[in-house]
Amino acid sequence: MEQLLSSELIQKTIPVAITLTLASIFLWGAHWLLLGRNRQLRSEGRVPRQMAMIGLILAGLIVVIISLPIEDGLRNQIIGLIGIVLSGLVAFSSTNIIGNLMAGVLLRITKPFGIGDFVRVGSHFGRVSERGLFDTEIQSENRELIALPNSYLADNPVTTVHHSGAIVSATLSLGYDVHHKKVSPLLIEAAEKSGLSDAFVHIIELNDFSVSYRISGFLSEIKGLITARSNLLKEVLDSLHENNIEIMSPSFMNQRPQPPESTTIPKKYWVRPTEAAVEAEEIVFDKAEKAQQRSTEIKTLHQQLSELESELKNAEDERKTEIKEEITELNEQIIALKRTTHDEEHDLLKEEENEENSVENGQLQTSKSADKRE
Repeated sequence: MEQLLSSELIQKTIPVAITLTLASIFLWGAHWLLLGRNRQLRSEGRVPRQMAMIGLILAGLIVVIISLPIEDGLRNQIIGLIGIVLSGLVAFSSTNIIGNLMAGVLLRITKPFGIGDFVRVGSHFGRVSERGLFDTEIQSENRELIALPNSYLADNPVTTVHHSGAIVSATLSLGYDVHHKKVSPLLIEAAEKSGLSDAFVHIIELNDFSVSYRISGFLSEIKGLITARSNLLKEVLDSLHENNIEIMSPSFMNQRPQPPESTTIPKKYWVRPTEAAVEAEEIVFDKAEKAQQRSTEIKTLHQQLSELESELKNAEDERKTEIKEEITELNEQIIALKRTTHDEEHDLLKEEENEENSVENGQLQTSKSADKRE
């Protein structure tokens, strides 16, 4: 009798053991395919794979439960309990996490901005350096990295300076004694000298003591947006001062009385030409610039891949071998670009850790020397 029971138990246990073993092997292989061999992926690429892995784990758990040697009613109760637990986790989990996740999906559908674009959201302005499912990272004018939750981007108006070009403007006030027909050509000339095209002038307001002008022009290369704004202001100063036009309103004269013959136009100042100036955007938006370059290169490589794959279907045998080799090289280039991103982030974290350690060591040495003096 005991032998019969033990044999029946073994027969019932074997299918469960086989199912558990196969499920474990399958999940291990899926983990290696999705995450293990793609460690260079950034958060934007890892999160969908992690979610897919969670789904596979739940599916494997259900398969193991179905294979258990128990009654159908008890099996259904266990599956229902798992469903209740998962529903509770989703219901009682942080609404911010779910909101950011849904907002991230929405931003990928609507695509209001891309990597490398200038964006302004509320009081934040900078270039997009990374897009994740839960947050978006922008690099500010002070080279700071700001992580904005995707729900914040979905709930607030996003102003995007598209990579196709932007309007650069400057506003100034001049007195009523200067005719606008004299001012407009000088402002347009200043905009053209600063590198802007299709310049135009608007009178935006007639104030009590001055007239407000706005000079605008089109900038085709948005990478130099900050420098272009600065250059426009410089050229406006030079153009108006060279034509004896003071950039000031009469109210300024009333507040600070001066002799009638005095002016506030500075004397001409000549400087020697120096080497090429450092581009501010190359320093300020370095991460966003690299991210945009890599994103553009990866898109170009994927486009070449699709063209080669379509050509492969109708190619002859000899040409097929060449195309397959080219496809392999392109895939290796894409992996290398993604790995470069991961390595740069790893090196940056190491540098920050080394800086923190050096600061701590310096503080420790200072305290030791102070103790010795005492």
